[in-house]
Amino acid sequence: MEVHIINHMEVRELLTMEACIDVMRDALTTLARGDAIQPLRSALRLPQKVGVLGMMPAYMGNPPVMGIKVISVFPGNIGTQYESHQGAVMLFDTTHGKLLAIIDASEITAVRTPAASAVATEILAREDAGDLAILGSGTQARGHLEAMLLVRPIRRIRVWSLPLDHSRQFSVRESQRHGLTVEHMNTAQDAVEGADIICTTTSAREPVLFGNWISDGAHINAIGASNPFSRELDTEAVLKSRMFVDRYESAINEAGDFLFPKKEGAIKDDHILGEIGDILLSKIPGRKSKEEITLFKSLGLAIEDVAAAHYIYQLALKKGVGTPVELGGYRGDNAS
Repeated sequence: MEVHIINHMEVRELLTMEACIDVMRDALTTLARGDAIQPLRSALRLPQKVGVLGMMPAYMGNPPVMGIKVISVFPGNIGTQYESHQGAVMLFDTTHGKLLAIIDASEITAVRTPAASAVATEILAREDAGDLAILGSGTQARGHLEAMLLVRPIRRIRVWSLPLDHSRQFSVRESQRHGLTVEHMNTAQDAVEGADIICTTTSAREPVLFGNWISDGAHINAIGASNPFSRELDTEAVLKSRMFVDRYESAINEAGDFLFPKKEGAIKDDHILGEIGDILLSKIPGRKSKEEITLFKSLGLAIEDVAAAHYIYQLALKKGVGTPVELGGYRGDNAS
């Protein structure tokens, strides 16, 4: 049985940010429509808390496909030659369960996460929002800068992260990459004050964004904290925001940015107003006024990985990209 292997460079070639935004919009709509199966992720945690092996399966009905992302998360890799997230997405057909492809997951994650934030920004940020603050300077910071430039007329960009040398390097590199000015800031507060789009893309376990810094009318994409034990936003930031999520069940079980304020008694489950897909389907309203603060709490979903993998696989077949290998599962004429 032929299985397509698609490596990180090939994913980078095939999955543009612009195309992935469309794929994420469709995936989140499919999920909200109920035409998907999205179990909660499971994780194997290594001793001494050095890393996690995460397993994220999903099925979507249109197009019919299923898959699983298996990914290691090692926060200590930041600043080394290794990505903090490494693994593969395995794509299967839904007729015989045939394994179709094994695709690099780091590159998919690097693109689909900011693409989902771009979808949220399209429908939640003010139309004239253009002052962008990014907390963090890694892969997701880079991706979120690219994604935000595609969905809003960005006129100012500020970045902060620790160590400060990382954000200085980011500002120089991304200024050259995009042909614009990215300002390095010495504090997170300096980066955030006055911004109307804020993206938190850090590996912090404690808050780096505080409610009293956030201007009226801002939109926040909070993506760095993806487990119940860490958060990037303090309680006030969550409390003063109208909160939307990629998936309600995931958020109330896994999102530290939501669970910490809930444990403190500051909010209840109904503080989550709905899913991004619900807004896309016009089931619920998004932004109601220019003054309100909106928050998209992203955990990253397997349905996003599977949708992106399916798009990559179909395009790879058309372009002759990837490496086919023979890998079990086919009994041929000996079936009985």
